[in-house]
Amino acid sequence: MDFFHDLTVTDEDFHKLVQFIQKNYGIDLSKKRALITSRLSHSLKERGYTSMKPFLEHLFQTKSQEDLELVLNKLTTNYTYFLREKDHFTYLSNTILPQLAVARQRERSVSIWSAGCSSGEEPYTLSIYLKEFFSGKGTWDTRILATDISHQAMQKAQIGLYDMPADMPEAWVRRYFTKDAASGKYKVSKALRDNVIFRPFNLMEPMHFRRKFDVIFCRNVMIYFDQPTRDALVSRFYDVLEPNGYFFISHSESLGQNPKFRQVSPSIYQKR
Repeated sequence: MDFFHDLTVTDEDFHKLVQFIQKNYGIDLSKKRALITSRLSHSLKERGYTSMKPFLEHLFQTKSQEDLELVLNKLTTNYTYFLREKDHFTYLSNTILPQLAVARQRERSVSIWSAGCSSGEEPYTLSIYLKEFFSGKGTWDTRILATDISHQAMQKAQIGLYDMPADMPEAWVRRYFTKDAASGKYKVSKALRDNVIFRPFNLMEPMHFRRKFDVIFCRNVMIYFDQPTRDALVSRFYDVLEPNGYFFISHSESLGQNPKFRQVSPSIYQKR
């Protein structure tokens, strides 16, 4: 078998795949034909396929979780790291959390959703900032909901074993991580891990939650969606945010002139 040439995909099969992924996951692959063939070919050859057609037929027919996971992991990038876009966390800590400490004084709980959390660095970073802020302020429920479409990413996140970035404060490394002698990596502490609730979730599904969120982070996720899908998703985020709640996207994204939100800082929006 020739591992140096990509498998071919017919116009018809490519169109079916684009429609299938768009309908079920919101991801727009219409301009990614070369990416699809190059990223999937090697894995499919390893499984014994000599063309894409039988694999795609099997995928459409069975909707196998393993096959879906393969496609989604190959066609999206689970790239993330601790303290990514650090100004977001500074704004959260200096502006939003002081407001919530007053507004939620009776319930003593703060509700944050990390949507598209990938391998977990974002929700764990959020958890550190919450624990640092509410330390010494009595008992607060600061658990974070962290969701992603990828079960593989979820598993890595729940294990919580990472390379430690150079800009992580030493006091935080001591407080929230232990070094794993075998791998040389750093394990998230139980207290931090218990503060994050990981759940597989497809953002195209209806959003039914017991309570609304004070803050939603959805960064570097909507870059995969076309504009109508993006607009519909932002409206659903709006519906599950508390009045005056905050919505974070990445610096590479924009909501444009969305009447539902006002921009309060670069890539940070507040529900009107």
